[in-house]
Amino acid sequence: MRVLAIDQGTSATKAVVVEPDGSAGAVVEVPIEVSAGADGSVELDPEELWRSVVSAGQRALHAAGGTVDAIGLGNQGETVLAWERATGLPRSAGIVWQDRRATSICESLAAQGWSERLSELTGLELDPYFSAPKMAWLRPQVGDATITTTDTWLLHRLCGAFATDAATASRSLLHGLEDVAWNPEACAAFGVEATDLPTIVPNAGVVGTTGVFGGDLPITGLCVDQQAALFAESCFAAGEAKCTYGTGAFLLASTGSRPTRSTNGLVGCVAWQIDDETTWCLDGQVYTAGSAVTWLQQIGVIAEPADLDRLGGAVASPRHTSFVPGLAGLAAPFWRPDARAAFTGLDLATSREELVRAVIEGLAASVAFLARAAAADLGSPLRRLRVDGGLTRSKVLLQTQADLLQVPIEVYPSPHATALGVAAFARIGAGGAQTPADAVGNWQPTTTVEPSVSADEAEERLSRWHAAAQATMTL
Repeated sequence: MRVLAIDQGTSATKAVVVEPDGSAGAVVEVPIEVSAGADGSVELDPEELWRSVVSAGQRALHAAGGTVDAIGLGNQGETVLAWERATGLPRSAGIVWQDRRATSICESLAAQGWSERLSELTGLELDPYFSAPKMAWLRPQVGDATITTTDTWLLHRLCGAFATDAATASRSLLHGLEDVAWNPEACAAFGVEATDLPTIVPNAGVVGTTGVFGGDLPITGLCVDQQAALFAESCFAAGEAKCTYGTGAFLLASTGSRPTRSTNGLVGCVAWQIDDETTWCLDGQVYTAGSAVTWLQQIGVIAEPADLDRLGGAVASPRHTSFVPGLAGLAAPFWRPDARAAFTGLDLATSREELVRAVIEGLAASVAFLARAAAADLGSPLRRLRVDGGLTRSKVLLQTQADLLQVPIEVYPSPHATALGVAAFARIGAGGAQTPADAVGNWQPTTTVEPSVSADEAEERLSRWHAAAQATMTL
């Protein structure tokens, strides 16, 4: 079965024609401009987003020749917009998941005592990262327009459906963790009517048909990007974990058939739902990973991402310098949207190489603390971490991650984990595969990176970074 997989991400839309053997055939990527403001805004143009989906999909199909049997759609998760149900026209910019302007909404609800209750109901933290605070912030500006995550709007334009998948819904702060349905109490907290929200559907199954890419093609797979990557990397059993290093870094650990509310600063959510069977996961986020590298380029510290290894690899470790990647606030396990990024420990001898090395160390340390939190919630340490995303091209980052985690790092063999994940869901939804393992197929890591330092050294480096992170949160 041949599938067109569309990975609609933060900075680009990628379309991949996935061949019957599960390999990526034709690949087309169309960039999207994302604008950030000093007020915490992070926005995109919905029409540009739509054009990127259409263009990438059409061009990938043309490059591949022939046709496909089904379509899978991946989405960027917590990005929302207002739009008109009758026409599909946008009524607002796309409010990107990194946007922090809903911080005041969260602070107001926290002052009313909602933090613990919403965590109990939804498994999530009360933070502007998730969809509902953005929806509540946007509502007064758009009147009676429909406000949803971008996947629902794209589906409406593609096939007329008003739907979202179970994994995406669970990222909203409006969704009950166990019952996989909109929760009336959580909805009421944000002034949302559950009846106005899209239908929640499984991740595999026919949602509708579209003629946008030529012919009538069924859309049979849907998923938020990080859960799609978790699926592609065969993290089916409780305790299996992956981290994607993209715009942000996202560590997810499967908890199997058991929904888990983190007591260590992570969030619990749906990993995927196939038929009536639901798999859950723990999730932790570093808001700025690839975007921190882009920032280094913009301010002239590096010329290109390859400089991470050329410069950062020139020093064994930063002498006293630490970098806290709070360029868009700090997420799990700290949950400080007001935090800011910082270099600490600078002196007159600090070199550009040490600054770059500190950024690498800061990203890896942030992920290491997510892994520690996941291990505490799971009741046992991670045995390995599977990784994907553009930053996995950095050998220095991979080695630093293995050193600080003290477990092997397994590199996924394709740069298209999200696309291959939604293709696997689409294959199940179209009847081309019966089980997750069949849908994903067999794969082997391209590289396994083992720790090269002692546990004591790793602990000392993590403690130093944590002290820097704590200091920035008191500024």
